[in-house]
Amino acid sequence: MQRQETGTIAAAAALAAGGTLLLARQLHARQPAQPVPLMEHAAEHARRPGALATVAALAIGGMLLSAKIRKANGHAASTTHDSIEVEVPVSTAYNQWTQFEEFPRFMASVQEVRQLDDTHLHWRAVVAGKEKEWDAEITEQVPDQRIAWRSTGGVRNSGVVTFEPIGANRTRVRLQMDYDPETAGEKVGAALGGVKLTTRGNLQRFKELIERRGVETGAWRGTVTQH
Repeated sequence: MQRQETGTIAAAAALAAGGTLLLARQLHARQPAQPVPLMEHAAEHARRPGALATVAALAIGGMLLSAKIRKANGHAASTTHDSIEVEVPVSTAYNQWTQFEEFPRFMASVQEVRQLDDTHLHWRAVVAGKEKEWDAEITEQVPDQRIAWRSTGGVRNSGVVTFEPIGANRTRVRLQMDYDPETAGEKVGAALGGVKLTTRGNLQRFKELIERRGVETGAWRGTVTQH
C-alpha cells in the first residue's frame, strides 16, 4: 500500500516537473541561433502565447495536485460542506433524514445502512472504487434542527446536517463532512474535489426524492444529547 501511495505522489510530482521541463524546452527552442534584435525576439514569443500558457498551466496544475496529495499524506482530513433548499416544511426534511436505512436511495456510493439501535449504524459503501464497511454513532440529534455523527470503526469520518426553515414550506439543508482518506486513490479523489462533488450530488438527489414524494417515508423524533 505504501508503494502504491508513493507511486501516485511521484506521478503527480512528475506531472509538475514534466510541465516545467517542457516549458523550459519550449523557451530554449525559441532562442535564436544567431543574435536578433530584441523587439523581433519579443514579437516571436507574442505570436505563440497559447502553447506557453498551456504548458505553464500543466506545470502549475501538477505542482498544486502534488502539494495537495502531500498534505493528505499528513493525515489531514478532507472537509467539505454544501447546502440546498428543498420545497418542503422543515419537519418533513428532518423526518426523512432520520430514515438512515433509506440513504442508498439518494447517496450514490452507499449500498446499505443498517440501524443497530437509536444511535448506532453500520454502513457499507463503495469508496474510491472499493467496497468498505464501518460503524458510526449519532452524537447529537435535535428534532427539526440537527443530526451529528462520527465513525467508531473503519473509515474515519464525521459530520453534521442542519435544517433551517426559510418559509412555511421551504427548508435549507446544510451538510458538513470530515473525511480522512486512507488509500492513494482516496487521497487523489479528495485532492481533486471528489468528496465535495459527491456531497453536492447527494443533496440534489435528496431534494428530488423528498420533493417528488412531498411527505416523509417515516420519522424518529427522539433527542440525542451531544456527547
